[in-house]
Parts: sequence; structure tokens; C-alpha cells
Amino acid sequence: MRDGREVRRGPRHIRPGVLTPEVTAVAEYTSLWGWDVLTGTRALRSDDGGLRCSCGQRCGAPGEHPARRGPVLPAGTTLAEVAESWSTVGAGSTVLLATGIRFDAVEAPTVAAEHAVLRLERLGLRLGPVVRRPDGRAWFVVAPGTAQLLPSPAAGRGQLRGIGRGGYVLAPPSRVAGAVPVRWLRAPDPENATVFPDSRLLIGTLAAAVARCGGTLPRPRGA
Repeated sequence: MRDGREVRRGPRHIRPGVLTPEVTAVAEYTSLWGWDVLTGTRALRSDDGGLRCSCGQRCGAPGEHPARRGPVLPAGTTLAEVAESWSTVGAGSTVLLATGIRFDAVEAPTVAAEHAVLRLERLGLRLGPVVRRPDGRAWFVVAPGTAQLLPSPAAGRGQLRGIGRGGYVLAPPSRVAGAVPVRWLRAPDPENATVFPDSRLLIGTLAAAVARCGGTLPRPRGA
């Protein structure tokens, strides 16, 4: 429950053991914040100690893309509906948020993202939710259309990337590489989940932070 808003439970009874961290997080995303969720694949340990993907293909991003037959949970899906759908998903499946309709995402090096967050908050400017990944990357929730101002992930290695229509981003509490989960650097709340920061100001602040930190966006696995 967040500031009087409550995740919609739906009409069905929910067994307590079904309410895993993934189920409660997905229900928050769909019914509280109005986001669309995709079921991700799973990152599995291979015989040589590395990671392989549950998709069964030679995958460069284990656990970081949608499962071929996983459920798609649109905005408005209730807790009971999420619990029912997620019961068909394998343990360890990641949670992906669809981009391009409800919001776009801007991806940046984590160090630069942290500097930008502090800078913008000191200026008294509103920020949307921000995610910190365990691999040195972070992403910001921004207004739809913002991704067009930046190179896409497919454009190759870069310092800032825009992820828009047809894309997706990894969301908490997903785990893809070891025990460290994806976490919120700034969690969604009723004030920031649908009110977006000024796109050009955010991008400019991030670009300045990247230059100051001397960092570049780590290369994603398989890129």
C-alpha cells in the first residue's frame, strides 16, 4: 500500500504461499502504477560455471528478454490475476517492464546516474523512478517519445541509450547474474510514477555527469 493506494486484489482468494516477491512486485506495477509487464526468461548456471538462458538458444543476455510463451500482464491486472498467471512461470523468471507506451527509459552508467539524481534533486526538480542494476547500469522512467532523442540499444556501445516502443527494461526484484537483485535507486510513488522529468534537462544532466565521471555505459552481455 502506498499513500492510500492499494494493489487491486481481485475477486479470487489468494493462497499466502503464492505471494512471492515477484508476484507482489508485478501486481504493484500493473495495478498501482499502470505499467505493462512482460515475463522474462531465466538465467541458469551452465556446466562451466557461466550463465545460459532458459530460452534454449545461444543467448547473449540470459534472463534479460521476454519468454516466448510467458504471460503478458497489462496495466490494470489485479493481484489475484498476477498470482494465477505467475504460477505457470518457472522459478527465477525475470520481470520486464514494457517501454514505449506508458513510458520510455533512458539508460546510463550507474555512477553518472547517481550524480545526476543528486544534482536534479538539489535543484528541486522532480524525477521519475530510477533503477540500479548490479552490472554498472541504471535506467530512468521518462516520458514516451524521449527515446527518440538518444541512440537505441541496437546502435552499439554508447554512454546514454534510449529504450522506447517495442522495448523493455529489467525491473526489481529480478536476478540475472548472481545473488544481487535489480533494485530501485528511486522507487515509484504516487507523485513520480506518471509525472515525468523534463526529457532534455535529464539527458543534459546525465551527459554532464558522464563527462564528469569519465564513465561509459558497460557493454551488455552479447552486444
